[in-house]
Amino acid sequence: MKYEDYKEIYFRLRKFSDIDRLTKSMNLDRELLLVLYTQRTVRDATKRFHLVKAQAPNILKKWKSGKSMAAMAKELNFPPVLLGLIVFQLDGMPRKTFWKYIKDPNSCNNQRMKKEMEKINKADMVYSPAGMEIQEKRGVWGEKRLQDWLGIHRLGYKTEEDLRGKFPKTPDVLLDHPIELNGTVIKWIESKASFGDEIEIRKNARRQLKPYTELFGKGAVVYWFGYIEGLDPPEGVTLFGEELAEMMPVKVNRK
Repeated sequence: MKYEDYKEIYFRLRKFSDIDRLTKSMNLDRELLLVLYTQRTVRDATKRFHLVKAQAPNILKKWKSGKSMAAMAKELNFPPVLLGLIVFQLDGMPRKTFWKYIKDPNSCNNQRMKKEMEKINKADMVYSPAGMEIQEKRGVWGEKRLQDWLGIHRLGYKTEEDLRGKFPKTPDVLLDHPIELNGTVIKWIESKASFGDEIEIRKNARRQLKPYTELFGKGAVVYWFGYIEGLDPPEGVTLFGEELAEMMPVKVNRK
């Protein structure tokens, strides 16, 4: 995706309701928009967390006066579940209890609190159990898609589970033998069910991609929902999008 197109989409995705609107008006894949919305929401929440936390005493006061937590989250354009966690912890609710109520509002005996948990759950498609489940399933889908591609081409590999405890860090797939893709020899592949913009690639490079090259040599990362054209990946790492699923790998004989 060209940077100009990405920038226009990213900055128009301010609310969850923007996903369906942009799906129709810009003829874009809804799942791609949900991925971009999730990435933007998490980054914005991380950036503004302490600013919102500083307002928690006032927010708690308003809630005790009868104002809805979901409504205040909407005014702040902040994830409702995350706001509830901040405010209710300030009011003395243990973190463990909060997540128990979020996962099962019926376990809460206080009727007002029960309704609040139901509302913020429904309003938050990123930090709610349903939102987190979607993200987890998306990650599993990406890894399966990669493994299916490897299976089609009869390429042997070890998974992260196979390598657990043997190395400090392990990619999703460590190939039994190197392969060549687009003229580049690679030894490992990391699956990302996300969109590769500058922030995402930089984060992945620091936490995973650079350490993988140091441990295993050259490799690749596939962003199943695309990436911005022209971005430079870390040295020794090749970027791919969903086109990987249609590519024909060339086996490289080991010397």
